[in-house]
Amino acid sequence: MPPDYTLAREAPHLSQGQALERVKALLAEEGFGVLTTIDVAATLKAKLGVEREPYVILGACNPPLAHRALEAEPAVGVLLPCNVDVYQLGGRTIVQAVNPRKQFELVSNPGVAPIAEEVAQKLERVLEKL
Repeated sequence: MPPDYTLAREAPHLSQGQALERVKALLAEEGFGVLTTIDVAATLKAKLGVEREPYVILGACNPPLAHRALEAEPAVGVLLPCNVDVYQLGGRTIVQAVNPRKQFELVSNPGVAPIAEEVAQKLERVLEKL
């Protein structure tokens, strides 16, 4: 069972590489662009000599929703973009995203809660379509 600060789904029929490409396409369908791509496995190999299964973190942003959130609470930028991880664990392909509902509980401004809910619904649709 994934922790409550994530939205997660196993993609048993996809390799990590296939899942990564599928997730990028599904994020685009929901209005997200991928601002950053961090290959955690390659970075750990290069910096520490550590071998691990494939693990990529995508920094996804939905510009209209990010704009609304920043208008409501300028400091919310420290919580952006939304991280979406695509990785293998024991040969299983997992896709997880930050749970915006939990993440934005840190913000005391109630104006961001509906935006967090909208982002969460979009990310859940991405996971459901895997």
